[in-house]
Amino acid sequence: MSSCMYANQPVGGADQEGVNKVETMGDAALTYGQYLQLNSLLSCQLPVGQTDSGQPVHDEHLFIVTHQAFELWFKQVIFEIDSVRQLFSGKVFDEGKMLLVINRLNRVVVIMKLLTEQIMILETMTPLDFMDFRRALEPASGFQSLQFRLLENKLGVREDLRVKYNQQHYRRVFSDDDSLRALEESSAQPSLLDLVQRWLERTPGLNRTEDCDFQFWEEYKMAVERMLHEEYLLPAERETDPSLKQLKMADYKKQLDAFHSIDNLEVYNSYIEKGERNFSHKSFQGALMIALYRDEPRFSQPFHLLTLLMDTDALLTKWRYNHVLLVQRMLGTKIGTGGSSGYQYLRSTVSDRYKPFVDLFNLSTFLIPRSRIPPLTPKMKRSLSIILRGKDEDEVEKD
Repeated sequence: MSSCMYANQPVGGADQEGVNKVETMGDAALTYGQYLQLNSLLSCQLPVGQTDSGQPVHDEHLFIVTHQAFELWFKQVIFEIDSVRQLFSGKVFDEGKMLLVINRLNRVVVIMKLLTEQIMILETMTPLDFMDFRRALEPASGFQSLQFRLLENKLGVREDLRVKYNQQHYRRVFSDDDSLRALEESSAQPSLLDLVQRWLERTPGLNRTEDCDFQFWEEYKMAVERMLHEEYLLPAERETDPSLKQLKMADYKKQLDAFHSIDNLEVYNSYIEKGERNFSHKSFQGALMIALYRDEPRFSQPFHLLTLLMDTDALLTKWRYNHVLLVQRMLGTKIGTGGSSGYQYLRSTVSDRYKPFVDLFNLSTFLIPRSRIPPLTPKMKRSLSIILRGKDEDEVEKD
C-alpha cells in the first residue's frame, strides 16, 4: 500500500467531531442528497498535483475516488466484523445467531471480492499518468490507512508476524491521539480469531464428561493409525522392488510425521511459536471435527462459517497481491511515496503470516476418507441432529 494515498475516514459507526449530521429544516422532507450528505461527500476530491500549465492532473481524480471508495468499503467491513465479534463475545455463543453471523460474513466476502476487482480500475491509468502527480503526494502513503490496520487487528493478524515498515513498528506512522487510541483498542480487544478459537474449543465431542460416550480426538487418532498402517506401511513392507520400497517407506514416514505434528502437543505448539499455526490445539481439534462431520445438521452452519473465514483470508490475500502487481506496474522497484521499499515491502506481506485463519486452509492435510471417519455413537448422533440455542456442552449433556 506504500504507493497509494488513502483518505482518513471515520472508523466504525461512531460520530466524529466535525462530521456533518443529517438535518431537516422545519417540515421540509428529507432529500436523497441530504440523507447521503452528497454535498460533503462529492466535494472531498481535492487534487494536489498540477500540470505545467497549472491545471489539475486528469488521472488524479480517478486515483482519489478509487481510494476513497476503498476506505468506505473498509469502514463497512469493519462494521460487519465488529458486529460478528460482538455476537461471539458472550460466555457461550447462542447458536440461534449462527445464521446472522454467516449472513454478515458472507457480506464481508462479497465486499472483498469487489475490492479485489476495483484495483483493475486503477490499472486503466498508465505509469506516466501516475508520474504526473505522484511527487505531489509525498510523504502520504497507503501505509497510513488507519482503517486497514484496524481491520488486520480485528481479524487477528499477529503482531509478532508483521513485516517491519522501514524497520519500524507500523504505528510509528500515526501521530494523532485518536488514531493511536483506536489502534491500541483494536489490539487489546479479542480479535475475531480469538473469539472463533474460544467457540471451537467448546465443540461437542471434544470434552470428556461422565455422560459423553464419544471422544473425537481419541477416535480420530485410532482411525489415522489404521489408515497409515493399511494404506502406507503394509504396501511398503510388501513391496519387492527395492527402489519402490524405499519410495513407499519415505511416503509412509512423511504421512506419519505430518499427523505426529498435530498429535504431539509440544510439537504442535512449536509450530505456533514459529508462526506457522495460529489455532490452539483444542480449537484445531474442533475445526477438524466440524470439517469431518459437516454433514451432521448441527455442524452444517459451523462448517459454512469456517469456509467464509477462509474466503475472507483468501480474498484479503488476493487484494494484497493485486495491489502488489499494481505497484509493480506503476513504480517498478522505486521507493514508495511513504519512503518504504515499495514493491519489495508489499510483496513480503503476501504470505501466510498475514492469514489469521491459515489453520483452516491446512485442515485438508489431516482429513481422512469418509469411509474411515469414526462413526458417531447413537447419543452423539442425536446431539448433532438438532441446533441447540444458547447452551454449552455441559447443559446439552444434562438434557
